[in-house]
Amino acid sequence: MGRMSKRLFIISNRLPINVETVEGAIKINISSGGLITAISSYIDDAGKKGKRPFEEYYWIGTPCCTTGEWAEASKEIDERTFKYLPVFVNRRVYDLYYNGFSNSVLWPLFHYFPSYVEYKIEYFENYIKANEDFLSIIIRNVKEGDTVWIHDYHLLPLAGMLREQIPNITIGFFLHIPFPSYELFRLMPHEWQNKLLDGVLGADLIGFHTIDYVSHFLKCLHIVLGTEAESNIVKYKNNLVKADVFPISIDFKKYNGAYNLKDVVTLRELYEQQFKNKKILFSVDRLDYTKGVFSRLKAYESFLNLYPEYKEHVVFIMVIVPSRDTIPKYAERKKEIDEFIGSINSSMGSITWKPVIYQYSHLDFTQLTALYTTCDMALITPLRDGMNLVSKEFVASRKDLKGVLLLSEMTGAARELTDALLINPNDVNGVGQKIKEGLEMSNDEQSRRMSIMQKRIMEYDVNAWSEDFFTQLDSIKTKQKEFEFLFLDRDSKLMLNEKYAVASNRLLLLDYDGTLVPFSSLPDQSQPQKALLDVLEVLGRDEQNSIYIISGRDSKTLDKWLGHLPVNLVAEHGAKIKMAGKDWRVDSHISIDENWKEVVSNLMQSYVKRCPNSFIEEKEFSIVWHFRNAEPQQAKMRAIDLYAELRHISHTFNVHVLKGNKIIEVHTKGINKVYIVRKLLKENDYDFILACGDDNTDEDMFKVLAKNENAYTIKIGDEASYAKYNLYTPQMTLSLLSFFQNFQGVR
Repeated sequence: MGRMSKRLFIISNRLPINVETVEGAIKINISSGGLITAISSYIDDAGKKGKRPFEEYYWIGTPCCTTGEWAEASKEIDERTFKYLPVFVNRRVYDLYYNGFSNSVLWPLFHYFPSYVEYKIEYFENYIKANEDFLSIIIRNVKEGDTVWIHDYHLLPLAGMLREQIPNITIGFFLHIPFPSYELFRLMPHEWQNKLLDGVLGADLIGFHTIDYVSHFLKCLHIVLGTEAESNIVKYKNNLVKADVFPISIDFKKYNGAYNLKDVVTLRELYEQQFKNKKILFSVDRLDYTKGVFSRLKAYESFLNLYPEYKEHVVFIMVIVPSRDTIPKYAERKKEIDEFIGSINSSMGSITWKPVIYQYSHLDFTQLTALYTTCDMALITPLRDGMNLVSKEFVASRKDLKGVLLLSEMTGAARELTDALLINPNDVNGVGQKIKEGLEMSNDEQSRRMSIMQKRIMEYDVNAWSEDFFTQLDSIKTKQKEFEFLFLDRDSKLMLNEKYAVASNRLLLLDYDGTLVPFSSLPDQSQPQKALLDVLEVLGRDEQNSIYIISGRDSKTLDKWLGHLPVNLVAEHGAKIKMAGKDWRVDSHISIDENWKEVVSNLMQSYVKRCPNSFIEEKEFSIVWHFRNAEPQQAKMRAIDLYAELRHISHTFNVHVLKGNKIIEVHTKGINKVYIVRKLLKENDYDFILACGDDNTDEDMFKVLAKNENAYTIKIGDEASYAKYNLYTPQMTLSLLSFFQNFQGVR
């Protein structure tokens, strides 16, 4: 794999080391979080294979200590793998950024708890301020050619901020939590929506855990910013940005190998003896309302009520790791959990049996893996979770291929671990029934399911996750080089005319609306002016020129406006062709089927009623819904809905649905400009090809011609494109074509 730069900068809210003063002495704690584990494992694995993806690694984040403490600690910090660059954020700003906007707005909203959100303006203002503090440290250390990988919801605007400061930089972004549907995202004020999405789109590659999150993100982009996506690639601010799926994973070998560690074996034997003749259920979570702890306890209570024969024969070991307990919602949830556990143990337990063994503290690796490998069933039941690595750790640790994973279908992990017992965490009785099913599952069935899930985690472990992300980042950077904005300046224009002058067999492929003439509010108001007709007349009479005007217009209109000229006309994007001086014909590859027209027309008519100033244009092979004159925001919303409905219909009929410039068009399948272009290239050997277009329909044509050394492609408009050059307006297209007249007959 090629590498984009020599230096990698990881950006996260916190550094993977924590500095604190304990009894007057500086103490340095190393984080064991998923991100530091993932990236460190990736670097180590690459080193073992004799390759180093980057030459230097930096980590930027807050150190959760004072500048003085950091200065003292920095003398002892091990920087052999990472060089640490701390971001010191004002204490009040940090509180409003972290506890405020990050965890009282984004966290609950993105996890589908909208009633928990606190829409305070000061939260957002300080969120932006904290991101600016991160930016100041980054631009002080990063230079063009470096790669920056930004992580998580705390830093959504940062990529856009960085892109403005250092345009020629490689930026990746990864979201470790769910991305919500538009119906939830839209609950935020418009300014917040725009700022967050615009910021994320500063990245080259945006990673999510599941395809659902990608879909939600792309829909939000389309509705809020009006972007279009093709193969998960968005064109934005003259750049290509890709959104893709990268389900984060774990170090499989670490957890699988832990099964036989001496300390783990000793502790496992202790647990087995302590809970002899009892089935063990186990769960471990951070203190968070998204984890479904309260619902899990209710389900366990339901299980004991539904199947009382399990009383005295089962025990539920529940560990909750302290987290954010200074935030009111978290403190409230802990109080509820404590009270509910007390209620279960007092009402159902006895002197010799406690239904729930509850611990509110951290577990070290040995304790955790001993419990993973002792229990009969792991209960992983979040109400919503971006991924959930606990489920993967449990599966990986079961080297004995025993144990049952009961997993919420609301987790990202459920997309991969499909052989778990998948449950809806809100279905209390249903979860209770699944607990019974899991406890009674045969060893052979446990082994079968566990083997399949372990194979998945082995194949896409944490190293594969990192490598996959960087490979895709390389790929989109390569693709961006094909997609640029390069204005056709005077020198380029002279070069183009010189190529034109010496060529003996030229092909000119010209779109009509937006390329040769400006757009009009109504289609019949775009008649060609005399200056354009005169230029096409002169160029068309040159025997060394083959001119094709490839338009979405119907044949009748093109014939009326341009039929008298010595040029070839292509109507409805390729449905009909009229060679100069001949009659119109339908290409043999196009099937004539009009069964779909009535259905599509009726559907579009319903949207005309719902979107004032939109209208329908019916052609011979297509029907078009125009919304150029409609109120922009309403038209955008209606266009999304109509496009979705038409795509659904397209599976029934032999039609293609096309998004154009303020239009949605449905036409018979097989009709496209690319087919025409490829056919022309196959039939003749041209030594000069000029292709001009302004629409999405022209991008595929530009791609086809990109590898032809005699082809010059021009995008009309101020957007980046797969075309080699840009011209701003149709008037500039006319100027270029007029310039060609000076070379008529010159060789």
